[in-house]
Amino acid sequence: MVDNGMDVTLQSEPRKGAQAIRRAVAVLRILAAGREAGLPLAEVVQATGLTRPTVHRIVHALIEEGIVERHDKTGHYAIGGQVPELALARPSRSPLLAASDPVLAELSRAVGDTLFLTVRTGNDTLCIDRRIGSYPIQVLAIEIGARRPLGVSSGGVAILAAMPATEARKIVAANEARFAAYRTDAPAVLTQVAAARRRGFCLREVGLIQGTKSMSTWIKTRDHSPIAAITVSAVRTRLGPRRETELAELLLEAARTIELAIHQREP
Repeated sequence: MVDNGMDVTLQSEPRKGAQAIRRAVAVLRILAAGREAGLPLAEVVQATGLTRPTVHRIVHALIEEGIVERHDKTGHYAIGGQVPELALARPSRSPLLAASDPVLAELSRAVGDTLFLTVRTGNDTLCIDRRIGSYPIQVLAIEIGARRPLGVSSGGVAILAAMPATEARKIVAANEARFAAYRTDAPAVLTQVAAARRRGFCLREVGLIQGTKSMSTWIKTRDHSPIAAITVSAVRTRLGPRRETELAELLLEAARTIELAIHQREP
């Protein structure tokens, strides 16, 4: 019996350690969405679903390690200075960026409106490239480095639509508490995902900014996992039915070209 008790203890300790790490990473992902301005503790609590004491304990442990910092004026918490230092250990240019660079440059010239390249990171999307077009009115909805829950943006909906339905529903459920901050909810997101799956691309009649529309196509790896999305955002008058069809063809072609280039770089 003693041996069994020891076994239970030994087996539970790694699980507790893994849980603590996952919670800390969840907090960091939420704080990353707040960018330089940071977020109040209450918002982190709501978004993670963790208790306030747990979030408080995690945040202050991360502050001690330089991973999180607290703004004196606002009291908000934000990603700390050590994070970009740690990121220097990674290659500066990903295979996706290398493959997409010439394709997005050509697509930007052809489209004239703002293009975004977003990648999936956990249950979020992260904007890693933005191309400003030649049309006088550009929709600068998000900046490079902006993070959103999967399902909030056109690109996020496209990525979810390219997943198996069960996986997409699981992610939407996990992000449900965060949707309210973006004036949406899980049923609305699932409806948009189903529509994008039927079309073969995502079309948002109302973009992140009022008076705009957006369209996105997904990019998959060789094993058919969606890793990113290309989005074009424009004022509504620029995206009538005829141009929607033209842009959808251009976006789909660009996505397939990037996929082929990525596959050729894979071992």
